[in-house]
Amino acid sequence: MTRFASPSGDSSSCSDESDDSNADDTRSRAVTTRRRYLGIAAGGLFATGAGCTTDRLDESTPASETPEPSAAPPDDPETDESDSETEEEDTETEEDDQDPLADLPLFDAHTHVVPMATRGHDPLSADELVDWMDAYGVDRAVVLAFDSPEAYPVQAPSWWVLEEAASYPERLVPFCTIDPRTLVYGEDTAEDLLEGYIDRGARGFGELKVGMPIDDERLGPIYERCAEYELPILFHTDRQSLPDEIGLPRLESVLASYPEVDFVAHAHGWWAHMGADVERADLGSIPEGPIESRGRIWELLAEYDNIYGDISTRSGWNALVRDETLGQELLETHHDQIVFGTDYLYPGQAVPQFGLFDRFDLDREAWANVRHRNIERLLR
Repeated sequence: MTRFASPSGDSSSCSDESDDSNADDTRSRAVTTRRRYLGIAAGGLFATGAGCTTDRLDESTPASETPEPSAAPPDDPETDESDSETEEEDTETEEDDQDPLADLPLFDAHTHVVPMATRGHDPLSADELVDWMDAYGVDRAVVLAFDSPEAYPVQAPSWWVLEEAASYPERLVPFCTIDPRTLVYGEDTAEDLLEGYIDRGARGFGELKVGMPIDDERLGPIYERCAEYELPILFHTDRQSLPDEIGLPRLESVLASYPEVDFVAHAHGWWAHMGADVERADLGSIPEGPIESRGRIWELLAEYDNIYGDISTRSGWNALVRDETLGQELLETHHDQIVFGTDYLYPGQAVPQFGLFDRFDLDREAWANVRHRNIERLLR
C-alpha cells in the first residue's frame, strides 16, 4: 500500500541539457556486442533509439607528447656527474608531484553503457567503459539503466545493462530501473521484475527518470520494494523528470515517508538548490555566479540521513565551482553524503569531475568518503 498521496503539481517540460561534440572512434571489439543487441532489437525487444538528455561537456582532452631525451657524449666525467644529480632531482620532483590520493580507491557512482549511436555520438560498450576507467584511474563504477520515454533518445534497458556489466563483475556494478507506468498488472509486477533483476546481478535502482512527481503514488510500490531489497535509488530531477516545486517539498515528503530507502539525487532540480535564490527556470538550467545564501539542499542533507548528492554532469560540477567557497564548505560539512560521479555516456566525453581533488582541499578521511566509502555503504 502506498504511504503517501500525491499533491497536484505541474510537470512542465525542460530543454535538453546535452551539448554535442565529436566522439572518439568506437573500438572494434564493441561491434559484436552491438550486432547482437541490434539483432535482438530487430526482433522487437527494443523499440526506441538511444541518446542523452543529461548535461555533458564535450571538449576532448588532447594526448600529451613526451619529448625525446637528449643523448649525452660518452666518457665525459662532468656529464656523468651531472646525470647523477639530474636523476636525484627527478626523483625528488616525482615524489613532490605524486598524487597524495592515488592510493585511495575511486568509485564512479554514475556511468552508462549505451547500445546504439545517438546524436553523432558512438555507442558505449562495457569493454569501452572499462578501458576508459583504466585510463582515468577509476577502480569501480555503477552502471545505470534507462527505461522510460523521458530518457529519450537514450534507451538502455535493464536486461541489456545487466548483460553487459556481467562481463566485469569486479569492476562494474549494474543498477536496474522500472517505469511505474508499465505496471499495468498490479503492484506485484514491481516485485517480480525487481526479483528477476536482482537475481541477474542488480545492486541498486536507477536511473529513475520518469515524467511524474517524485511523490506520485504510482512510485510507491517501487519505493517499498527497494526498501525490502535494500536497493539505493539514484534519481534524476528537473522540470520534466520527477519535477518538484521550488524548495523540494515533494522530495522531502518521500525522504520522510521512506527513511529506510537511500536516495541519491542527480541533475538540475537538486543542484539548483545549492543557493536559496532559485527560480523556476533554474530547475532545468545551469545557474551562474556566486551564491548569496545557502539553499534547500543544505537543510535536507542536515535533516535526513537517507539523501545523498551525486556531483556528476555539468549541473553537479557547476554547483561546486560557481561559488568555490561554498563548494568547499559543502564538501567539508557533508562529505559523508556526497558521491563522486561523472555520468560518462559516450566515448571521448570530457569529464571535469577528475579536477575535483586538486580544486578543493579536504583531509584524506573526507576524500575517502567522497571517492568510494559513501557509495560502497549504499550497496548492500
